[in-house]
Amino acid sequence: MDRTPAHSAARPADTGVAADTARPAGAAPLDLTLDAAALTAALVDFPSPSGEEKALADAIETALRTLPHLTVDRYGNNVVARTSLGRSERVILAGHIDTVPIAENPPNVPSRLDEDGVLWGCGTCDMKSGVAVQLRIAQTVPEPNRDLTFVFYDNEEVAAHLNGLGKVAEAHPDWLEGDFAVLLEPTDGQVEGGCQGTLRVLLRTKGERAHSARAWMGSNAIHAAAPILAKLAAYEPRTPFVDGLQYHEGLNAVGIEGGVATNVIPDVCTVTVNFRYAPDRTPEEAETFVREYFADCGIDEFVVDDHSPGARPGLTHPAAAAFMAAVGGEARPKYGWTDVSRFSALGVPAVNYSPGAPILAHKIDERVQASLIPEAEDRLRSWLTA
Repeated sequence: MDRTPAHSAARPADTGVAADTARPAGAAPLDLTLDAAALTAALVDFPSPSGEEKALADAIETALRTLPHLTVDRYGNNVVARTSLGRSERVILAGHIDTVPIAENPPNVPSRLDEDGVLWGCGTCDMKSGVAVQLRIAQTVPEPNRDLTFVFYDNEEVAAHLNGLGKVAEAHPDWLEGDFAVLLEPTDGQVEGGCQGTLRVLLRTKGERAHSARAWMGSNAIHAAAPILAKLAAYEPRTPFVDGLQYHEGLNAVGIEGGVATNVIPDVCTVTVNFRYAPDRTPEEAETFVREYFADCGIDEFVVDDHSPGARPGLTHPAAAAFMAAVGGEARPKYGWTDVSRFSALGVPAVNYSPGAPILAHKIDERVQASLIPEAEDRLRSWLTA
C-alpha cells in the first residue's frame, strides 16, 4: 500500500539529538555519481565513529536533497529519504553510518585501494560499503517497481539506548512503515535471514567473608558458583529450523567476578552469562528457559542485564522471494544480533545483505573486495527494476 510522507522535502531538519561534531576540514561533498566502490572510499574518508556522525549525516542529507524523486527528513543524525510513487509495496533499505573507533596503528582512515582491488579502511566492511549501495540505488533508481525508503542512522555500534534507528522508531514510526526491509549489514554477498536474540544475565552467589587462614568461619561465594559453571559446561545447544533456516543457540559464561583480597574468603561471586537464542523463542520464553536451567544451582540473585529479541527470517514475504531470485544463492541464518530485530518489532519482515565479510567487521585491518560492491548494487537494482 502507498505510504504518503508526512513531511515535505523542503521541511527544515528536525534537530532531534544531533551531535556537535564538525565536518572534517576540507572534506569534499559526496558525489553520488561515483561508482559504488569509489563512493565507499569517499564515505570511509568521512570519519564517523559512534557519536561523531554529524559530518557524514550532513553530507548524506545534502546529497539526497539534490534528488527530486525523494522526500528527505532528518532526526538528529539520522536521515530518511522516501519515494512516493503509489506502488503496492514499500521496501526499506537501511544502514548505520557509524563505525567502531578508528585505529591509529596502522591508520585505517583515509581509505586506500591496493593493487589487488581490495579497499582498506575503517567501515569498509561494516558498513559503509552497504551504505554506498543504498546511496547508489537512491541516485540511479528514480522509478523503482516498489516504493523505497532509505534509512541512514547513527550509534549502532554502541549501547542499545543510543541507537538511531530505535530513536527514529520512537519519534517518527511512520517514517519506517514498510512491507519488507533489507539491512545492509555485512553478509559476504549472501542473504542472511532474521537474527538471534541475545540475553545477558548476572548470576550471583553469596557467602560470608572470613580470613582465609580460618576459611571454615566463612562461606566461599566463588566455590558456590561451581554448579553454575558445571551446568554451563553440560549445556547442549538447541539447533531449531525457523522458516527453513537452521539456527544454533548458545549459552556461555562471558565473565566471572569475585574476590576481595588474596587473604579473604569472598562473600559475592557474579557469573555473567550470555544466551543467544533462535528467533522462534519470544523474549519471555528465553528468560524463562535461562531461569529454569539454573534453578537448581543455588543462585542467590538473578539479574537481567541486557536483552534484545531476535527476528524471524522474513523470507516468506513475496518481496523476499523476488529479492532472493535477484541476488541468488541460498539464504543463511544470521547468528548474531542485528537491527532486523527492530524492524521485526515494527511488523516489517527483514533480512541482512551487503558485500562486506562479517569476519572482517571491527578489525584493525578491515577491508572489502572493491569489485563486490557494485555487484551488490547491480543485484539490488535488478530486484527493484524488474
